Amino acid sequence: MATVLAVHAHPDDLDILAGGTLAHLSALGHRVVVATATAGEGGSADHGPEETGRMRRAEAAAAAAHIGAAYRCLGLPDLGVFNDDPSRRAVTELLREVKPDVVITASPADYHPDHEAISALTRDACFAAPVANYRTGGAAPLAGIPTLYFTDAIGGRDRDGTRLARDFGVDITRLMPTKALMVAEHRSQVAWVRKQHGVSDFLADMEAWSRRVGQDFGVGYAEGFRQYRHTPYPRQPVLQQMVGPLLINP
Repeated sequence: MATVLAVHAHPDDLDILAGGTLAHLSALGHRVVVATATAGEGGSADHGPEETGRMRRAEAAAAAAHIGAAYRCLGLPDLGVFNDDPSRRAVTELLREVKPDVVITASPADYHPDHEAISALTRDACFAAPVANYRTGGAAPLAGIPTLYFTDAIGGRDRDGTRLARDFGVDITRLMPTKALMVAEHRSQVAWVRKQHGVSDFLADMEAWSRRVGQDFGVGYAEGFRQYRHTPYPRQPVLQQMVGPLLINP
């Protein structure tokens, strides 16, 4: 069995973009660790940052528990994630502690600066994690660079509205009830996304997005991914093989 580390910016991001895939991997017996750069403490107009952060960490842990996954929060500030040296060392230490075979992170292009920053940080941490002389905390360097994947961007487009390419999809049609349970844990976001994003129904919006991706692949519901294969990152289709018959090629 493999270890999968999924890293994104805020507590609901991975559940929306990859929750079905992570549920499938966990059900197959793989170890799944979900991590967020921030506690999402900016995501409320009704509570202060400390209380919001506490609520959202608890929501993320509850969502992860639905699939038997562990949850970690790096504690970087919401709207304050940058590709700098301290943050890179923090993400690298996370990788060294978890020792993943596969890493899934945010799209390099997205509407949110934290999403783009954690994508770059995670990509670079995968490279740095095996470098023995790159010192972080107490965890030992990895034996090699993990296989790296990017999720879709929110809405599947970059900041200019251009659609982003995918390498493959995962058919999550039968996993939608579990994904809905995961996303429903993020109760604090119902009012926030209505105010900030103009989304009247948080859960229905996730379902509509998963259906739209499914339509792109000719199935009921799906999640899209892209593999990062640039030298010297691994090129083997590890995640594609792990998801088995749920794999959908373009």
